[in-house]
Amino acid sequence: MSHVGAPRGRTCSRTLRSVALLTTGVLALPALSACTSEEDGSEPSAAAAPDISAVKRDGVAQGGTMHWAVDTMPATLNTYQADADAATSRIAGAVLPALFTLDKSGRPQRNPDYLESAQIVEREPKQVVLYKLNQQAVWSNGREIGAPDFVAQWRALRGKDSAYWTARNAGYERIEKIERGANNLEVRVTFNKPYADWESLFSPLYPKDVTGTPNSFNDGARKNLKVTAGPFTVKKVDGKAKETTLARNPHWWGEPAKLDQLIMRTVPRGESAAALAARKVDIVEIDSNVVKRMALAEKEAESGGGQPLTHGPGAAITPGSALRSWALANGSDEEKAEEALEARKRTVESIARYAREQKGLRGYEIRRSLEPAFTQLALNGESGPLADERVRRAVARAINRQELADTVLKPLGLPAKPPGSHLALMGQEAYADSSEALGKQDTLEAQALLADAGWTPDGARKKENAAKAGSKAQKKRTEEGEEGDEELSEEEAEAAAQAKRPDAKTEEAEKKKAEEQKRKYEEKAAAEEKKQGDKGDDKDTGGDVPSEEGLYIVGDNKPGRSAPRPESATHVLAPASVARLQGAALLRQAAAVDDSDKKPGGVAGAYAPRGTAAPASPTPSASTVPSGPLGKDGKPLSLRFVLPAGQGAESLRSVGERISRMLDRIGIGTEISKVSDDEYFKDHIASGQYDLALYSWPASAFPATDGRPIYAKPVPASDGSLLVEQNYTRVGTDHIDQLFASAAAELNEGKSRDLVRQADARIWAAAGSIPLYQRPQLVAVKPTVVNAGAFGFQTPRYQDIGFKEGGAAGPDPKKKK
Repeated sequence: MSHVGAPRGRTCSRTLRSVALLTTGVLALPALSACTSEEDGSEPSAAAAPDISAVKRDGVAQGGTMHWAVDTMPATLNTYQADADAATSRIAGAVLPALFTLDKSGRPQRNPDYLESAQIVEREPKQVVLYKLNQQAVWSNGREIGAPDFVAQWRALRGKDSAYWTARNAGYERIEKIERGANNLEVRVTFNKPYADWESLFSPLYPKDVTGTPNSFNDGARKNLKVTAGPFTVKKVDGKAKETTLARNPHWWGEPAKLDQLIMRTVPRGESAAALAARKVDIVEIDSNVVKRMALAEKEAESGGGQPLTHGPGAAITPGSALRSWALANGSDEEKAEEALEARKRTVESIARYAREQKGLRGYEIRRSLEPAFTQLALNGESGPLADERVRRAVARAINRQELADTVLKPLGLPAKPPGSHLALMGQEAYADSSEALGKQDTLEAQALLADAGWTPDGARKKENAAKAGSKAQKKRTEEGEEGDEELSEEEAEAAAQAKRPDAKTEEAEKKKAEEQKRKYEEKAAAEEKKQGDKGDDKDTGGDVPSEEGLYIVGDNKPGRSAPRPESATHVLAPASVARLQGAALLRQAAAVDDSDKKPGGVAGAYAPRGTAAPASPTPSASTVPSGPLGKDGKPLSLRFVLPAGQGAESLRSVGERISRMLDRIGIGTEISKVSDDEYFKDHIASGQYDLALYSWPASAFPATDGRPIYAKPVPASDGSLLVEQNYTRVGTDHIDQLFASAAAELNEGKSRDLVRQADARIWAAAGSIPLYQRPQLVAVKPTVVNAGAFGFQTPRYQDIGFKEGGAAGPDPKKKK
């Protein structure tokens, strides 16, 4: 992820999570200690297994070329630079040493291809780790891997030399010295302070040819890697064809790669269906819309085809619209006729192209798992209503996380349990459900928190009532020629004050009437939801999109496995939801209308006077029962909800709209702003120009290190700005920082995990980030592809990837470009 300028707070590039597109209140709750037992810390049964069609090596054909789709051409092949992305990491995994890899539960495992052993050999007076290298491990130029490579990488990444353009240095700054051990195959690393996550270091390990000098580090590995040490080497980087070709490494000492070549082919998001249909790729991540299209393609094949498609661009054409188009094309207005003819031509071409693609989408497999990343609702606590912890907690308590997880994951056949941790996912050893530190979804509790923070139905109209109260007296003074700044008489002041205060009996009666009305709404809504289930929500249940397809994982420059893309487009501001709380009928209709069809002019936070009966209408759903508009000092409670407007983020917008309706139920208005993809992260998330937002964080095997900058308390910088590192919610506490520091310095693994869980409980209590669901990982592959697909946490073993014995090896060459 690039260093981003932030007008309202600066980010720090000291430590960036890269994988693959967050108060100060202290609560005396027992739950804040988190779960500390080893038995409760992990839930492996809840984790989705990798789906890669795993076979033994003797079942993999020798040879062949596989085309693996990546979202963009990598800007650099140096994973430690700011513009490294998912493609950078994928290439590095195939061509460079990784001393530790991750298993399917996200646990680091020693890689025997490079290490015979690695362990802490001294704890006092200082921590010393001894690496014993595989004696066969050599770089592609024949030089053995050894201490000089470790030293060069440490000096480049420790943060003391600004000439190195590095994006992260976590852990390297704790190293005091690196020296040769008893022989050339031993490397001794001494730390100046204890470091629990030492296994995260030197993966990948670059040769000293790259890390030895600032110039070679900054520019030497951007477009090519001449020296490598993996099962593959970088054969060619073709910017024109937008492909990176990896070839089998003849100097590889381990089990040789089954494939002759592995080509990383650029397939922009939104074009995955076309690439599959044209047989240009063997493996590509897809979104839920493409999953639906592929399922329809298989059904059409089973039925024999030949029938007009009931989906796609032609499905929207009605007899009426077709007649209007024909009339315009054959009308007397030549200019309009020409425009209509061009439009009809484009429509015909679009329908034909879609039909061809549907036929080409047959014959693939979809492999699915849960991606090691979670989507969260971020609450910006820097200013505005959300600076009050009570309001943030009210927002969190209003959200039905299970409903959102079900919406995204159940249609895909994936486990739909909402994450209970910000710092680990289900199946990892550090995982423990600490969400009780915040509490479960509870509408009444959310309303009570808002009331305690001063947001009430009366608060939204105090100024309005005061204005009405003084209107008669003001009119009288104007008629008599009085100056506007003169004081009211005692009688006039008393009349104005009385007008602002409703009669006690009237107020009590109205209150009871409103509560009774709300109770009836809720009873009817509950009955309706039980009757209808999820009926009517199909258009919202498309599921989330994978890491390369439009959801936002923070960690690099694009909305793929790491962060949003650095592309330019037009900023779009969608109008606010129309006339909130004007009755159940309008609310129900608004929920079903796409933002593009809404007309400007609706007033966010509009309301009917308390006690006004709702118009006759179908029974509202439970998620849209109004409790009254809230406000304080005459200002309505409304939050700006920023969502991406680009293609591929439809289901993210669907989740956002559902959240908006949940908040509407407790009297919080939301103004949904749909912004272009390139602006979404840089101009809104990183710069703090939002109240609510949805984006994703990757999970980590080293939460004490990788979690700290995301949840660290922002601190003032020397220039007066706010240094937020990666904490884009601007919510943090000193206690959380202390727990992270303690966890990173604790060499006892069990105690370190316990400290991480305690930090997570405090993060929940601060209510700056609400994990909603683990993201789905959907991968389309040719059926003959083996040992590849939806990997989940597991690190790919590139030398074992290939085609099934007896299967076709790669795309049809006749279909290639």
